[in-house]
Amino acid sequence: MVHLGLWDTVAAEWRIAVAMAVGSYVAGSTPMGGGTVGFPILVLLFDEPVSLGRNFSFLIQSVGMSSAAMLILCSRLPLAVRPLLWSMGVAALVIPISSRTLVPLLADGLIKLVFAVIWAGFGIMTLVKLRQILTPHPRIARSAGFDAASGISAGVLGGLAASATGVGIDMVLYCILVLLYRADLRTAVATSVVVMAFASLVGALNAASLGQIDSPVLAKWVAAAPVVLLGAPLGVLMMRLIPRGVTLVFVSVLCLAQFFWALTNVGLTWASVGGSVLAVLVLNGCFHLMYRYAEPPRAPVRAPLGRVE
Repeated sequence: MVHLGLWDTVAAEWRIAVAMAVGSYVAGSTPMGGGTVGFPILVLLFDEPVSLGRNFSFLIQSVGMSSAAMLILCSRLPLAVRPLLWSMGVAALVIPISSRTLVPLLADGLIKLVFAVIWAGFGIMTLVKLRQILTPHPRIARSAGFDAASGISAGVLGGLAASATGVGIDMVLYCILVLLYRADLRTAVATSVVVMAFASLVGALNAASLGQIDSPVLAKWVAAAPVVLLGAPLGVLMMRLIPRGVTLVFVSVLCLAQFFWALTNVGLTWASVGGSVLAVLVLNGCFHLMYRYAEPPRAPVRAPLGRVE
């Protein structure tokens, strides 16, 4: 920054640097990428184009999430390796293809709603299932085929979400691990951080190949990158110290707050509002079915011989 004389740029973009101080901590300590904070702040609060919020999310997470992922790998934190590798491989194909074919067809307002709905659904699921999520469970052993199907599903669904908003695959894989595998929170969060770091690198390289990394995006990235470089690994470390319930409640409230902000500030019709609320309910219904599917079958109660019950 000294060599290139960028301090004026940093001073002009100080707001996003401050916001990403929170965003990077969230990125390292939760299944939410830093773009989960950066995207709504840029798009909903600062009224920037959706494309800028998406590309900034990819760029900033390429620094912050990658830094956190390096710490996770060097610390040998447990990971759900097979679902992770499958989701990474699929996302490497889905993100570039979707960004070239599907995303250009979507209106900015629709992308804002997709983002709001996905994260509101995640917030409600976390609050409703908080006790079960925090209660230690033995991880459910799954077959290699189930791991492949889970990873592919996360790669497709999360890759589509990430190609439109810059985030999403981390949340999808986290939900699969927590709901279908009953994975420990540390394992689920660490795995989600690694997959989002990889997806962000793919998204950033893809955006660069399309010529979408322009001066406004770079200016915000220059201001925020040094913050997230340290903030995301700090979140990984704090995940071991701060009670997980406190962090999950905090991020869930953020998810719901951005949903209501989107509904009240992007000029929606009553039909759009009703459709968004219905989509959140349907998404949580899917989460509930996933959780019920993973419940081990109860052994039938046998009556003693000579008695009828």
